[in-house]
Amino acid sequence: MAGLSEDQRQRIASVLDAGPLIPVITIEREEQALPLAEALVAGGIRVLEITLRTPQGLKAIEQLARRLPDDVLLGAGTVTDPASYRAAENAGARFVVSPGITPRLLDYGLTAHAPLLPGIATVSELMLGYEQGYLGFKFFPAAVAGGIAALQAMASPFPRVSFCPTGGIRQDTAREYLALPNVVAVGGTWLTPATLVSQGDWPGITALARESLVSCSR
Repeated sequence: MAGLSEDQRQRIASVLDAGPLIPVITIEREEQALPLAEALVAGGIRVLEITLRTPQGLKAIEQLARRLPDDVLLGAGTVTDPASYRAAENAGARFVVSPGITPRLLDYGLTAHAPLLPGIATVSELMLGYEQGYLGFKFFPAAVAGGIAALQAMASPFPRVSFCPTGGIRQDTAREYLALPNVVAVGGTWLTPATLVSQGDWPGITALARESLVSCSR
């Protein structure tokens, strides 16, 4: 299998192995980034995906990479092109997540400093990444793209592939996804509900993280 190096595959695998829950975080106010991250870490979360859906995303990554370099594996999400990929790397992201794939994005990820977790929703998209050596994928939007049944169907023809499904996953369904042999981690926004974040209820975020981890380990 040509393309992605074994080192790159191992690096993204280590990110997923550090899960199993990866909060998908959209920062609306820059001053919320650090206390939110600290609250999640206190609840046992070790991998954070900061999306680039707002202008505060890159600034939050820069801040957290500087303030919490040893506490979290910090990633950039909603990366859609090589330019934003480079910006995320420069900000300090240790891995990059895309909602979908393009040939340019896959090519850039082959030699990037921060490994890529490419997003796919169909078998055809999976095969485009697989052809270049990618074995770890984000499955998005999971609930809309077939959910657990789709992941079960992909397991047989692609036994080496691992997934991190996101999109429509909740605290009460995360465990069902994680029970699948080809699912290593799950991502979601339920770990950082807008009500708790807007209120600055960091103890509430910590409690939710702990509850979610316990629920998924039963």
